[in-house]
Amino acid sequence: MPRTSAAPNGPLSKPDRCDKLFTMPMQIVITAVGPDHVGLADPIIHHVTGEGANIAEIQMYDHDEEQLFAMLLRIQLPAEKLPSLRQTLGKIGQLKGLSVRVWSPDERRERPRLAICTTFRPEPALALLRAIRDGQVRAEPTVMLGNRSACRGIAEQFGIPWEFVGKPDGATDDDRMVDVLDHYQIDYVVLARYMRVLPPASCWKYAGGRIINLHHGLLPSFPGLRPYQDAFAGRMLTYGSTCHFIVPELDAGNQIIHQSTFTIPPGTRLEEIIRLGQEDNEPRCLVEGVRRVVNREVQLHFHRVIANRAAG
Repeated sequence: MPRTSAAPNGPLSKPDRCDKLFTMPMQIVITAVGPDHVGLADPIIHHVTGEGANIAEIQMYDHDEEQLFAMLLRIQLPAEKLPSLRQTLGKIGQLKGLSVRVWSPDERRERPRLAICTTFRPEPALALLRAIRDGQVRAEPTVMLGNRSACRGIAEQFGIPWEFVGKPDGATDDDRMVDVLDHYQIDYVVLARYMRVLPPASCWKYAGGRIINLHHGLLPSFPGLRPYQDAFAGRMLTYGSTCHFIVPELDAGNQIIHQSTFTIPPGTRLEEIIRLGQEDNEPRCLVEGVRRVVNREVQLHFHRVIANRAAG
C-alpha cells in the first residue's frame, strides 16, 4: 500500500492549519484520455464550471493516427470540493469510456509522492534517494519501477517497493506501468535515465507537469540517444545534461527545468567525458531539477516552464 505523507509544517496550530488548507482554493489538474468520439469534453467542462471552478488552462488534442482523445484542465476550486469532484468525474469517465485523473499538487504539498523509473544507470536514482534522505529534496520516494532489473538493489537498499514493468525484450508494459502509478497514488513520475519512450496516452494521463525526465545531453543542441558522442564529434569542450518536463505532441526538452554543465580540457578522451557526466553531472542535474519541481519553484503552464508565484 502507498505510504502516508508527513503532516505539513507551519506556524499555525494543527486545527487552524487544517481548516485553512481545507477552505483555500486548490490548483487541480484534470486529465481525460480515451478513444476519440464526439461529446467527450462537454460533460467534464460543464461540471467543473457548474461547481464554480476558475479554469486557468485547457487543452484538447485528437491523435488521429491512434484515434485517441486527450484533454487537460487546470482549475482552481476549494479543497472541500475535491472528493466529490473525483467521484463525479470518475462516473463521467466510466460513462464516456475515458480514463480520468483528478490531481492537485497542493494535496501533498509538503512531501509529494515520487515514482522513480530506471533502466540501467544507477547513479541518478541513487543521488535522488540520498538527497531525499538528507532533506535536500522534500518528497516521499514511494516506488521504483524498471523495464530492467539493474537498479532493483537500490530500491531494496532504501526500503522502497520495486515494480518490474518490463517485457523480456526490454520493452515496457505501459498499461502495467500506469496501473502501478495509480496504485501508489503518485504525484510526480521521475524518469531517472529511463531509456524508453512513453506513449502519448501515458504522457497525457500524467500531463500538466507531472513527468520529469533526465536527458544526458544539453538540449536542444544534443537530443537523441548519443549526446556525448555527438558533442564530442563537434569538438565541444563543455558538456551537460538537462532536466525537463515531458510534454506530448512537442519536441522533448523545450520545457527545461534545469541544466548543468562541466568543462573538460582539450584532448580528454570520450570515455572519460562520459564517466564524468554519468557519475557526477547527470545525478546533480536530476536532483536539482526534482527539487525545483517539488518545492513548487517552477510549474508547467501551456507547455511553458514558468516561475511559480505561490512557491515557498
